Amino acid sequence: MRPFIVMPTYNEKENIERIVADILDLGCGVSILIVDDNSPDGTGEIADRLSVEHSGVVFVEHREGKQGLGTAYRHGFKVALDKGADCVFEMDADFSHDPRDVPRFLQAIEEHDVVIGSRYVPGGGTEDWGILRQFISRGGSIYARIFTGLRVKDSTSGFRCYRRKVLQSIDFSRISASGYAFQVEMAYVCTIMGYDVYELPITFTDRTAGESKMSKSIVWEAMWLVRGLRGKYEDIRDSR
Repeated sequence: MRPFIVMPTYNEKENIERIVADILDLGCGVSILIVDDNSPDGTGEIADRLSVEHSGVVFVEHREGKQGLGTAYRHGFKVALDKGADCVFEMDADFSHDPRDVPRFLQAIEEHDVVIGSRYVPGGGTEDWGILRQFISRGGSIYARIFTGLRVKDSTSGFRCYRRKVLQSIDFSRISASGYAFQVEMAYVCTIMGYDVYELPITFTDRTAGESKMSKSIVWEAMWLVRGLRGKYEDIRDSR
């Protein structure tokens, strides 16, 4: 396989160099595609330097401004597939997703179509989270299961891996979420299309550097979008 990690960034200068180094030190043959939304803190310039230092392994896509997580992943998926990726990761740049889990994902994706790093299956968990953060995360996944019928226990997780065939088969013009609801929408679409979605237990650690991108508008988008997913994709669900 030729695995690619798509890593959206916005103001991650304190993390990007270290996480790229930690991933490459794994020796898994993983390429990294950084999608930077014109970070004012200079993240994009650091990414450019890393792409020169690790030519052919680290790639950078610059966008004109902050356009949302979902659009960054949609753009990154296309670029990674064009570069010949056989499987594509979603991964945060802030170390909330442990680079040491990447080999476990690569092993699991050989047997499954989609692998989601799950905090809410046996063996998974969180570290350094407050009660409110835990409530929002767990509540979001429960909310998604109620309104969509998803069996995925951690549909909001942003640490995941897709086989090439999965991404090629999805009509991304229909994927409308721009924030974290993108994760729920993708999990739902993959499930109703009949793909084998596997939850791999991970431990999610809160960031220690930089600032969270979570906002009230992102939460509201997720709540409204999730409620309408069943109707939005009724044609796909009914055809299965």
